[in-house]
Formats: sequence, C-alpha cells, structure tokens
Amino acid sequence: MRTESSRQVYANAWMTVREDAIRRADGSDGIYGVVDKPDYALIIPLETGEGSDAPGAERVRLVEQYRYPLGIRRWEFPQGTAPGLTELDGLELAGRELREETGLRAERLVELGSLDVAPGLSSQRGRAFLATGLTPGEHEREPEEQDMRSAWFTRAELERMIRRGEITDAQSIAAYTLLLLHERGGADEAHDS
Repeated sequence: MRTESSRQVYANAWMTVREDAIRRADGSDGIYGVVDKPDYALIIPLETGEGSDAPGAERVRLVEQYRYPLGIRRWEFPQGTAPGLTELDGLELAGRELREETGLRAERLVELGSLDVAPGLSSQRGRAFLATGLTPGEHEREPEEQDMRSAWFTRAELERMIRRGEITDAQSIAAYTLLLLHERGGADEAHDS
C-alpha cells in the first residue's frame, strides 16, 4: 500500500485528523481517515496495602473520570499524553501523568510493553509502566480532569471489576495483562527461539 497524497481535515490541541489517498497492492485506489495523536503513557501504581482494609494485599491505584465520547464515568489506570501535541520521553511522561492524576510520585518506573490504541484508525501508540515505591502528594489535574476521582483497589477487586464489566478500558485491561506476564518472568521466553 502506498500513500499518494495526504491532507489535514481537522485539528485541535489534542489531535489532528487527516485523509490519505492510497494505492493498494493491486493498483486500486482508496482512502484512509487517520486520527493522529501523541503517544501516551499508562501507569499501574502498585503497592503493598499496609494499613488498608486488606493489610498485606497488593493494591493498585485507579482513576475514575467521565469519558465524554462514551457518555459514562469509568475506572481505569492513570494514562495520558503531554499537552499541546508534544512528544515526551516515555519515563518522563509516565511520571508526569502519575503525579498529575493521582498525586503519587514513583521511586521506580518499569516499562511493561507497548499498546496500540486503535491501529485501524489512529497512529497513537502507548507504553505501559509499573510504578512502585510510591509516595503521596497533591495531584496536578488539567481542567478536563476536574471531576476525576482516585482510589486504591486490591488486585482481587480489580479483577472482579474487569470480569463484571465495570472496567472496560481496553488499554487498562491490556496493561494489566502485560503486568501479569511481567510477573511471570522469563518462563515463556525459552519458547521464543
């Protein structure tokens, strides 16, 4: 497939939309509408729940916010892009988003893997990070995040919320899978020769 021409049809501070005229391998013509957005970071804040309702249990921090395109509030892992279509280093962006949405600061950020949001219509890619060694602080939310809430959940609660359809954010569910694979370690890597 070859791009013959491209034109921007819409732009705002968070994304651009372009229409590309393409030539397929068989010589026929077509078009693609593409949403271009900066890459994002998704962070899984994880800590031992000392002093919580489940002492000793690992817990994760989620945020709940209103997602305008869906018209619903939903829980998900902290995630986002830099303002003004800026591209930032993944670790820098992860630390910024964690601090902005939850107020937490991480002593350690480990990259778990990459996520493609909607590769059939968007160029946006994401990177998932595990955040540990967490210390609380004040959040630094953007105006669009004014109604955001943040809370701790045990991993068992998180998994129940996913099973019951209370967490439907594909990026959060995929990132949790990356965490599970990370924790499993290199056991399966021996099969990748």
